[in-house]
Amino acid sequence: MDTQLKQVPNRLINETSPYLLQHANNPVDWYPWSEEAFQKAKIENKPVFLSVGYSTCHWCHVMAHESFEDAEVASILNRNFVSIKVDKEERPDVDSIYMNVCMALTGSGGWPLTVVMDHKGKPFFSGTYFPKHGRYRMPGLIDLLNAIHEKWQSNREELMDSAGEITAYISSERKIPSRKFDFDQLINRSIAYFESEFDINYGGFGQPPKFPSPHNLLFLLDAYENINNQACLEMAEKTLISMAEGGIFDHIGFGFSRYSTDEKWLVPHFEKMLYDNALLIMAYTKAYGITKNPVYKAIVEKTILFIKREMTNPKGGFYSAQDADSDGVEGKYYVFTPEEIVSVLGETHGRNFCKSYDITESGNFEGTGIPNRIDKPVFDDNMSDSLEMLYEYRKTRTKLHKDDKILTSWNSLTIAALSDAAIALGDKSYLELAEQAVCFIEMNLCENNSVFASFRESKRTDSGFLDDYAFYIYALLRLYYSTLKSNYLERANLLVQKVISDFSDSTNGGFYLTDGKDETLMARPKEAYDGAIPSGNSMMTMNLNLLNLLTGEYEEILNKQVDYMSSQSAAHPSGYSFFLYSLLKKNFPDKKITAVLSSPSERADAEAQLKGKGWIIILEHETDEYKLKDNKTTYYVCEQNTCYPAQNEIYKGPK
Repeated sequence: MDTQLKQVPNRLINETSPYLLQHANNPVDWYPWSEEAFQKAKIENKPVFLSVGYSTCHWCHVMAHESFEDAEVASILNRNFVSIKVDKEERPDVDSIYMNVCMALTGSGGWPLTVVMDHKGKPFFSGTYFPKHGRYRMPGLIDLLNAIHEKWQSNREELMDSAGEITAYISSERKIPSRKFDFDQLINRSIAYFESEFDINYGGFGQPPKFPSPHNLLFLLDAYENINNQACLEMAEKTLISMAEGGIFDHIGFGFSRYSTDEKWLVPHFEKMLYDNALLIMAYTKAYGITKNPVYKAIVEKTILFIKREMTNPKGGFYSAQDADSDGVEGKYYVFTPEEIVSVLGETHGRNFCKSYDITESGNFEGTGIPNRIDKPVFDDNMSDSLEMLYEYRKTRTKLHKDDKILTSWNSLTIAALSDAAIALGDKSYLELAEQAVCFIEMNLCENNSVFASFRESKRTDSGFLDDYAFYIYALLRLYYSTLKSNYLERANLLVQKVISDFSDSTNGGFYLTDGKDETLMARPKEAYDGAIPSGNSMMTMNLNLLNLLTGEYEEILNKQVDYMSSQSAAHPSGYSFFLYSLLKKNFPDKKITAVLSSPSERADAEAQLKGKGWIIILEHETDEYKLKDNKTTYYVCEQNTCYPAQNEIYKGPK
């Protein structure tokens, strides 16, 4: 056997990423993304084999067990390649660049992401999952590796020509012609698209697999509020209710899985991601604010409870994800048989539960049952005790892997969601949870005016990305809205200045994903599309708009950002739904109240009355624009594109 196979553990043993540590005892001689790895490839004249994934990825596990734990595959990789492992959640820049390569070469993408490149990072081959041996018209990894090695030895020029073309394509700024911005057209075309793709039976859009895409729902709900499009509310509500009924919602332990494999939202891909749950809290909170439907309130409460008891670090941050697999079996943690239910609850309560939650002898998922309430009311109030017993029992029968790294971007979405829920539901404990997370980020993921991406076991990554800054700024703004603590607004303002300085593209518009300091990257990616989560550029549109509303200092760069994003989204605006949500907020701004205090001692009383009423500015002294009326505390209110006369009583809305 190749002596290199005895190098256990490999270099990943010194990393903190749970995904990299999952591969630290592979016989593959893995490197983390580093200059050292590329230098080795240069010196030894070998191509680089890059594998990108994340710790709760089912097919990443499959490829690891089939290939990366296999001596034969490891021997080929160690002999002929330099192998690099990347956690996409720690290095979204690497993932973005090479996912674009995969999309350009194959027309699709996903994880695990597989790329082969030269020592300069120039790729010439890409794909996703490959089995060890070919099957079902899918090439095998061993055959691919041997073919690439043979080509590398015999006709490297052809590979390098291909790498050069790919690199030039990926590195180039694909300029989209600037066109006249038409707000109504972007909004109306998006609504029409969602209507054309809407599933009238079970909600959601398009064919399975169905993703929650909560930013689509936020856009539709805001479109209903501001342009009174009833169809938008109906599409959003049908989707929200159907997801709450289906198996994508964990009726026993709460929280949502990543996506549904079927049209009914019954069979999920069982991994739970923090970002999905944060964004869904936002969507259900907004729906509750509009409709006052208690189902939405209950879903918010249950999803926050899931995060609090299963995804919260004792010191305040939030973990990233829970795996789909237990004991190597996808979904094992979540499914039941009738006999198992009866053994826990007893004959009478067990049979009633099975009837209520669709647990049958034949099963609804590979012979077992996923609890769900499809075509029934979302909750069965008679089953609360049974649900709690099953939750406690479920924790004892098998374990779920948890990715316990703390990501600034996903934590920030959660902070924003908790801030909104605290106001809408009147629960101060949600604000406490949010503020604890901000303290965690400030202590562990910030230094001076810099924000970092990831933290685990007292170590943080070396840099932060646009999403980290943009989402954290949004979290601070939502906390300011909910608490009126001026330090949150001041911090947000400082960080926006940092983003403008370090990430903006002054030539072509928009913001880069990176600050451009990593010289190992072959390109500087810029993302605008709202995929599984909103893009940093969409979020910066929202941030600039909110800060401009509060300060009036960002009008010029806000307009430039809107022009850039409008051009990016013009061909397919529904793919930029968080940007459209931001656009609605710009054109139909929330209420803004400026309070001029007659005495600084009145601040506490004004804050108590104004908190959660809109975007609030409290002044302790008169300005040229804002004066006292009758020497009493005075309120200036702007709402629905109208500013009202100064008054001495808090404004409650248009008459």
